[in-house]
Amino acid sequence: MSKHTALVTGGSSGIGLEICRQLLDSDYEVINLSRRPAPLEHPALHNYTADLSDLEQTKAVAQEVCSKFEVDTLIHNAGLIRAALIEDVSIEDLHHLTDVHLGADILLTQAVLPNMKAKGYGRIINMATRALQGMETRTCYSATKAAMAAMTRTWALEMGGHGITVNAVAPGPIAETEMFHNVIPEESEKMKSMAAGLPVKRLGSPGDVARAVMFLASPDNGFITGQTLFVCGGASLGGLSL
Repeated sequence: MSKHTALVTGGSSGIGLEICRQLLDSDYEVINLSRRPAPLEHPALHNYTADLSDLEQTKAVAQEVCSKFEVDTLIHNAGLIRAALIEDVSIEDLHHLTDVHLGADILLTQAVLPNMKAKGYGRIINMATRALQGMETRTCYSATKAAMAAMTRTWALEMGGHGITVNAVAPGPIAETEMFHNVIPEESEKMKSMAAGLPVKRLGSPGDVARAVMFLASPDNGFITGQTLFVCGGASLGGLSL
């Protein structure tokens, strides 16, 4: 099989940047679709700019990418939280997160699917979250990310016969990312208490999540599909700390 080509959303920082780095290290051609370029210099890295909440723009850029590259791996990593208690939840925020997490995912998958089907091979990985099990102030975030996990199962059923696997990765608390530190300040007591409350007694890193993505993206793992892999240090276990 020829060299693999991956389209990664939100590859300019945090988890997405580390995914791009690990893909490049594994000899992938990588397209980063984000609001700004990835701070990496590599001949196999190509940056495309898009606001994924603008679905018309997303569709146009996706079609442009797929006219130039034979994408066989899609990793929809981009996302945002918009934290609020239920009394303060904005319907506009719900619509915004729906467009970024779900609408963009559908359009990107529709764009890459013809090549994957023609090739008889594909890997689609959606970035969900441990918060889909429930978390305070995460009404819009957990709802749309839970929907991503549900779409993952549906698409796995539809695409399995074409050699395409579809899986999700659900990170827990991952430090060293803008999303995390927009909510929890670096070196804060909240960070320390959160780490202490996890079974593994530490917060995650972008590398922890990227390695899980690379596992599911591997051509050798064609018998895993429709699954959501929690990369959360045990936060999804629901155990009580007494």
